[in-house]
Parts: sequence; structure tokens; C-alpha cells
Amino acid sequence: MLHSHSGAAGPGQASLSRHTYGPPAAWTHMPAVGVSVLADATQDALTAAFAARLFTSAPVVVVSAASGAALRTAEKAATTACAPLLLGTAHPSAPLLTELKSLRPRDVLAVGLSPALLAARLPGVHVVSTAAGLPATAAPMPRPGVTVLVHHGTMDQAAAAVTTTARVAGAVVIAMDGWDPRAYPPAIRALVKSRPRTVVAVGRGFGTASTLAARLTVAETGIQLPGGGQVLFPGHRLVALYGSPGTYGLGVLGHQDLPDSIARARQVAADYRPLSKVPVIPTFEIIATVAQAHPGFDGNYSYVTPISDILPWVRQANADGMYVILDLQPGRANLLAQAKLYQSLLEKPDVGLALDGEWKLQPGQLPLKQIGSVSVDEVNSVISWLAALTARRHLPQKVLVLHQFRLSTLEDERQIDTSHDDLAILIHMDGQGSPGSKQDTWDAVTSAAPPHVWFGWKNFYTKDHPMISPSATMSETPTPVMISYQ
Repeated sequence: MLHSHSGAAGPGQASLSRHTYGPPAAWTHMPAVGVSVLADATQDALTAAFAARLFTSAPVVVVSAASGAALRTAEKAATTACAPLLLGTAHPSAPLLTELKSLRPRDVLAVGLSPALLAARLPGVHVVSTAAGLPATAAPMPRPGVTVLVHHGTMDQAAAAVTTTARVAGAVVIAMDGWDPRAYPPAIRALVKSRPRTVVAVGRGFGTASTLAARLTVAETGIQLPGGGQVLFPGHRLVALYGSPGTYGLGVLGHQDLPDSIARARQVAADYRPLSKVPVIPTFEIIATVAQAHPGFDGNYSYVTPISDILPWVRQANADGMYVILDLQPGRANLLAQAKLYQSLLEKPDVGLALDGEWKLQPGQLPLKQIGSVSVDEVNSVISWLAALTARRHLPQKVLVLHQFRLSTLEDERQIDTSHDDLAILIHMDGQGSPGSKQDTWDAVTSAAPPHVWFGWKNFYTKDHPMISPSATMSETPTPVMISYQ
């Protein structure tokens, strides 16, 4: 039988609470499947809202001041009493009182706060100031499939209280250094293991529930990029060999066979590891469609390399922990139409796409007679399609590289759509020549770019005079997240 007490308890009243309560009613009002984000601005409101997500009632509740000593005492008491932990201030706020009343506690422990003030606002509730005055409470039944995401560093006291409440309720708690579970390998592993049906995320930085739900769907696949995680930048640095396999004149990637190309890519990447704070990933950038002087059977002046020729390179590179980017030199062809030809390769998690606007021709134009350009509408059509493909297949984030050495090659580039969470848009500076001329190109390219893009830099073995070193390349501002060699 459950007993109710009222009034603030003094030291002599502790024996009145020596009863054992049944378990709190946890989770009974939560959906079977769902994602929610709690982003209340104050610690008392946040911890109250969180307790409301987990409990419909609790016979014992702990309320603590946010100071370190009080909170540590409260965490221990809440854990022992199997009670939710809420944060309060000297004068109880409306959100705190509302949640306390909704939980219908019989006993409340006030730590670092006035028990008299709480008792005055909670008629019929037994408020005590020491854990010795609390009854024993049975733990709630574990509820499999419930996971709580907590971010380190934001409202740390609230995070501590939320973690205690979640563990008391039997939930899986994933503490994260960032806001995107895809970018945090321990979170990915924990989500794969827990297979949550319900997720509660605490903190404004998690974004909307729909954004987080999409990210969780990817995280729960467990598929990670080379170097870990499912988000490319800033947590990775790609160092690429550029060219066409088997074609010596189209770049360094064609200067050796597949095994030697993998060995060379690894060696080039190794030169950057001492200079990088994030994993350096050896990469192939394979020219998939090659601009050519002749119109070909379709009149597009672009040779479409068969997938069967590229597939062995993709498979072996991916198997060896490398990333692969497919580069399109479209001629008169439509870039989206060419991208779709390689959909089966782009459905692989470690394969991205590059658009080479200098090789985009308008009617009547010919390769090498002028420098081409691509419209923002055509670029955005590829972006929309690639983002949708990535989302539909629940793939890790993909890179979309936009090559540029003249501003005119990307028309209206400020209107490039960088809003897709599934893509990392990267503008790649392809200027060649002396270090001074390349620096001028870099400054122009980085200044003209739209917001929310990343940047890459290309070094040329024969056309740079001289080619700068890895340390000089890494000294650029902003630091390039992709460096390629041609």
C-alpha cells in the first residue's frame, strides 16, 4: 500500500518515510516509435520537460540546485531512489512546479534549495532535505528501444540531470561531443547496438525532429566512411590522385596500374598525416566522362567510360579503405544525364561526384577552343538528384566537387544550393602555374564562393612552377579539406 505524507520534514520526521514504493510509471505515454528534440532555454524547464517525456508519475522526485556540490549529491540520491532529477532555482519556476505536480510525487528531496519554499508550493507532498528521509523505491521496468542523446558542453548541469533521469528510467544514454550522430562513431556503434524505437535528444543544436530522424536512419545502418563516421568534413581530409586509368596524358592516375596507383595514393596521403588533425583518406578522382575533340556517336564531344572499366578501380579502392570521386567532363551533354549513367556506382557509400565546368560546352562550341561554363540551374539539378539518391539509400554524406579555376566557369555560383544535409559541397581550385598566380586564384575562388561550402586545392606535377609542398598547401586559409594531384 502506498502512503502519502505532507509538509516539510525536519530531522525528526525522517522515519515517517520508511516505506517502499512501487516503481515509477515510466514511458507509458511515449509513442512506440518517434524522435523528439527538447530545446528549452533554461535548465529547470529543460529537465522538467525531459522528465515529462520519460515518466507519467514518480513517487519520489529529486530537485537540485545547479551548483556542482549540490548536483553531485542529488545525482547519487536520485540514482539510489530510482527518481527523476530536476534542476531548480531559489524560487521555483512555473515549468518546474507544473512538472512536479504532474508527476504526482509523494516525496521530494530538495538539494541546495529551500524545502520549505517547495513544500509551500506542493501541498500534500512530503519534502525533505536529506536523502535519509526518502523511502526506498523499486526501479522502473527496463524499456528496450529507448535512447537519449545528450550533448557535452551545453548546459552541463542540465546534461548531468538528464543523464541521471534517463538511466534511472532504464534508457540507453549516448553522450556526444557534437550534434550530428552521423559524425560521431561511438554514437553510430551505440545506435546500431540499441536499435532504438524512441529517441529523445536534449539540446537545440540537434535541429528539428525530422532532421534528426533522417540522420538517425543513416547512423543506424552502421556503414562508416574511411576514417570513421558518416559526415565528410571537417572530420576527414581527402588526398587524391586525379586522372583516367590507362590514359597517361589525362593525369597521374593513368601513369601506373591499379595496385601501383593504390600504393602511390597511400604514399601521397601519408605525406599529409603529420600535418592534419583529422584522418587523411587516400582518394581516386577518376575522370568518368572525358571531353574529346570529336563529337562521338551522340554529338556531345564527351566519351562515356563504361562502368565495367571503372568498377574494378572503385571496388579495390573501397576495399582498401579509400574514397573515390567520379569526375564529369560533359562536353555538350547534360551533367545530370551523365551523372545518372553512373548511379549504380554512386549508390556505393564511398563514392562521390565531381563536375568539371570548364569542359561544359554550349551549342557550337568545341573543346579546347574556349573555356566552358555551367549554369547554376544545371549544377543545382545535379545537387538535388544526388542528395535525393543519398537520402533514399540512407548513405553516408557524399562529396560533390565543383572544379573551378576561373570564376566564369560557375555561373551565378552564389545561388548554388548548399542546403542538403546529405551532401558536402566542395569548390576545388584548379589553378596552375607559379605559387603567386595560384594564390591569386585561390583568393578569388574562396572569396566568390557561396556560404556553407568547403574548399579543395590542386597541385600539378608538371604545370606548377614549382609545385608547392604539402606543408605549404596546408598553410592556405581556409585549410583545404581536399588536395588533389594531377
